[in-house]
Amino acid sequence: MSKDIKQAALDYHQKPKPGKISIELTTAAETQEDLALAYSPGVAEPVRAIAHDPENAYRYTAKGNLVAVITNGTAILGLGNLGPLASKPVMEGKALLFKRFAGVDSIDIEVDTDNPQRFIDTVVNIAATFGGINLEDIKAPECFQIEKVLIEQCNIPVFHDDQHGTAIVTAAGMLNALEVQGKTLAQAKIVCLGAGSAAIACMRLLKKLGAEQENLTMIDRGGVIYAGRDGLNEYKEEFANMTEARTMEEALEDADVFLGLSGANLLPPEFLKKMAPKPIVFACSNPDPEISPALANKARSDLIMATGRSDYPNQVNNVLGFPFIFRGALDVRARRINDEMKIAAVNALCAVTRLPVPQSVLDACAEDELSFGPDYIIPKPMDSRLLGAISSAVAQAAIDSGVAQLPYPAHYPLVDVSDI
Repeated sequence: MSKDIKQAALDYHQKPKPGKISIELTTAAETQEDLALAYSPGVAEPVRAIAHDPENAYRYTAKGNLVAVITNGTAILGLGNLGPLASKPVMEGKALLFKRFAGVDSIDIEVDTDNPQRFIDTVVNIAATFGGINLEDIKAPECFQIEKVLIEQCNIPVFHDDQHGTAIVTAAGMLNALEVQGKTLAQAKIVCLGAGSAAIACMRLLKKLGAEQENLTMIDRGGVIYAGRDGLNEYKEEFANMTEARTMEEALEDADVFLGLSGANLLPPEFLKKMAPKPIVFACSNPDPEISPALANKARSDLIMATGRSDYPNQVNNVLGFPFIFRGALDVRARRINDEMKIAAVNALCAVTRLPVPQSVLDACAEDELSFGPDYIIPKPMDSRLLGAISSAVAQAAIDSGVAQLPYPAHYPLVDVSDI
């Protein structure tokens, strides 16, 4: 980042006042009678109602539209373990996105511990306050166990966005890119550089969508993860295949897809020349991708390229997923966000990409034209249709899979993404 952009970022976060979120009142507080209803003595009535039936908390408090964004700061963006306080700008940013894109109220919570059990205990003890929990920036492999236990112990949706948000948006873009290139997920040979939480979640979801285990190759700092390699944890073992490849260069021979969830400038352009015709490159490291689009396109004119950046085509951005997924889950009071709901979100994202792009989106993105193809395989975050399409698909999937506690919302459009 240039000096000017760095200063602009610092200014943005401190002006007109520090931070990016605040709390507002939603009801009258002007008269003595208002105060008597808001607090003592009137507040005793909803207290009694909730004590009688805990479900009344959704009726008389903000619980049903309130999500906690919780971290311990052990894996902040691409910056590493900088501690919980340093993570606060990111968590506030997440709360801003929840509100901006899906009308979900959100508060950030930074937990000062890197002990998984203490973190779990903290979250379980405060979970009743919220309608959902978004876990963020927690390092692997602890994040897998933390999320698993919290899902088991909390009766509200718990969603680690670094895992599942990334996987959902990546999978949607991947399916669209494969279609454009005339390929199928079932036959695609996929090489993933990175073996952290996002990479493992992406590979798991791609398998659920139809990718074949034997076509998936994962690479960590030690090289290719292969069957029999020493020192693998249980999560990496899941992707240890029988293969002769030991290096990224060898793994990319005739590969259809490169998925990068690792670090900057780790993919040499000459490696792209080893890939199959019409390759797909998702270089999602932020802020700098595994290979720049300029280098990638110079090496292969027939590729489709995606990154995590907004200044290149095909941005793989979690904001395309988590606000709308939580909106759908909250609106039917889902007990959890399950695989059926994640896949519904993938399909909805894929479908919206095929719609004609409104002029308002073109104006917001300073584009003259966007249409489904090599430079448009995933929607833009400013596309207002995402809210209706994804939220309704997620809500319906929650109902169909039996985790919803409320019916399909009357105010929702009946959106069948299979027809989009």
